[in-house]
Amino acid sequence: MAKFFKPNQMQEFKEAFTLIDANRDGVICINDLKEIYSSLGRIPPDSELESMLKESSGPLNFTSFLNLFGEKMGGTDGEETIKNAFAMFDDEGKGTLAEEYIKDLLANTGDNFTADEIKQTWKEAPIHKGQFDYKAFTAKLKGREEDQN
Repeated sequence: MAKFFKPNQMQEFKEAFTLIDANRDGVICINDLKEIYSSLGRIPPDSELESMLKESSGPLNFTSFLNLFGEKMGGTDGEETIKNAFAMFDDEGKGTLAEEYIKDLLANTGDNFTADEIKQTWKEAPIHKGQFDYKAFTAKLKGREEDQN
């Protein structure tokens, strides 16, 4: 599955994995998920977190993490899953999140992004009038452009 990803994607996935693996044991567990969700202001019920972990065929280590993303990105529902992850923080269902909110999350949760890392990430981020368009971003992740309606 690792051949499927570009080097910059691999780095991004490694950073995401490290961010989620709060106890740094190399495996994402329910407590890691609780920690990351808590830092984002939401703690889903254990049943929801357990369901997420069951998507992996075994312990959710980095290889399993990559395989899950590969399956989701290559599958028919991967894009919807990614959009739904962003949508959890979009209470109004607008399809966008405040740019400053996303920057704050990057700078202050998990492996904090430096100002330069945020600047690099933002170079191609779909931002319009201070709003991060996560639907367009997800489409870009999936290798297509979002249809503009």
